[in-house]
Amino acid sequence: MPDLPDAATCYELLARMALIRRFEEEAGRQYQRAKAGGFLHLAIGEEATIVGTTSVMRDEDFLIGTYRTHGHAIARGTDPNRVMAELFGRVDGTSGGRGGSMHIFDAENRFMGGYGIVGGNLPIAAGLGLASQYKGEDSVTVCMFGDGGTNTGNFGETMNLAALWTLPVLFLVENNLYGMGTAVERHSAQTDLSKKAEGYGIPGTRVDGMDVLAVREGVAEGIRMAREDARPTLLEAFTYRYRGHSAADPEVYREREEVEEWQEKDPIENFAKRCVGAGVLGEREVQQARDTAEETVLAAAEFAEASPEPPLDTMYESLYATTDPSGWYAVDERSPEPHRGEREESMPDTARELAEAGAAYAGRPEGPRPNPALEGDAREGTAHNVEDSGEQAVNAQEDEG
Repeated sequence: MPDLPDAATCYELLARMALIRRFEEEAGRQYQRAKAGGFLHLAIGEEATIVGTTSVMRDEDFLIGTYRTHGHAIARGTDPNRVMAELFGRVDGTSGGRGGSMHIFDAENRFMGGYGIVGGNLPIAAGLGLASQYKGEDSVTVCMFGDGGTNTGNFGETMNLAALWTLPVLFLVENNLYGMGTAVERHSAQTDLSKKAEGYGIPGTRVDGMDVLAVREGVAEGIRMAREDARPTLLEAFTYRYRGHSAADPEVYREREEVEEWQEKDPIENFAKRCVGAGVLGEREVQQARDTAEETVLAAAEFAEASPEPPLDTMYESLYATTDPSGWYAVDERSPEPHRGEREESMPDTARELAEAGAAYAGRPEGPRPNPALEGDAREGTAHNVEDSGEQAVNAQEDEG
């Protein structure tokens, strides 16, 4: 078991974990109130893996995750107000209310986003590492993903490129024992996930993901190897989520006894007890960390509630990342004046009029849709009905006779 660091560091680790736990609890409550929309994936129970990782990263390092990343952004320095506002779909959110829970993003703090595709962040992490290498920068990329991500094609392809190009990337598997509702032994032939990149020449190790200090130690070494030796590594952190895969998960795939067993390993409670027992922190400091987390999260919920929703006329903004000059990513041919598909906000007047006319038509009173067999084909501008068609068929037969 790693030694405890100084009191200031212990307090910071505890406070961050307490903040993330309380934020996730409140996010779940707001989801139940239908304030947070879309999908919601909570990381309650995984705080030590998150905080242990980010606590040894430099400001210039990159972090990229998947879709359980509210805590990752907060641990990297993102204002909880902005994260909560994003869950609410409001303009003050990290992505202007357009991403929601699964797409938290904060380039300023070099948190390069959460991604809803399992394994989808892996090649992006390789790209970040390649960019650092190409520019001659000293930054390292930490890529965090779930156990299910190790079974994707992206995993093998990314490991091969990372090893081939000696990219400065630490790949960290947050193994919470379930890929959605499927136990790791049922979805992975190799259950020691730290070995799954050995065939590509990438070494792997395992750490206790419920121990914030063990994670700190393992990640620090992986980052050192990436930064100093230009060598990618794979780290598997055993952790556990106390809630379902998402807020809509009925959790029929695991027993209550299993969850309770892992709750006894709670990363926050056990770390607090250890700090108090060693005399590094007192009960007063522990309670102060909890109280501060409570105040911060309640303020974040109020901030998100007060933040306005994005105006409807901004719907076409921020759809593409574009530079000038550049080629056309898409061509919109809905009018006689084709325009760049990624420039919806500056479409020609004719295109806008046609689009708005279509939207107005879509808003007609509800009712049964016209049946072409009875009312004709609008494309031909005719209104033949079934009886007319039958009469024409009879007449044609008589003529042939």
